[in-house]
Amino acid sequence: MFERFPNEGLIKSADEPVRGVESDRKAKLNRKGNELFNRGEVETARRIFQTTGYSDGLIRIGNRYLEEKRPVEALKMYWLARDKNKIEELVGSVAVVIQSMLREEQEREEQNERQSE
Repeated sequence: MFERFPNEGLIKSADEPVRGVESDRKAKLNRKGNELFNRGEVETARRIFQTTGYSDGLIRIGNRYLEEKRPVEALKMYWLARDKNKIEELVGSVAVVIQSMLREEQEREEQNERQSE
């Protein structure tokens, strides 16, 4: 399954925060990102939060992605924010869904086998 992902996986080096941004510059950028997020300009806010590595902002973006049924993008935001609890929670719920899908597929195959006998 994981062969379909590029070598760098879901997180590319360009997704990591920019190093060397001064703290006062980060604070200004994060305030601007918060303004944008509150106005609904989520993708622009995301780019700012990713640039600065602002974990609270990344978590809010991840939460929004979950509301929009975009779990892979949400997981990426939680990963960049290093929020282990959110990561574990999301991975756990995805695992339950995958198990359910596999169980349903197995039941269909068994039913098809019984019908073909």
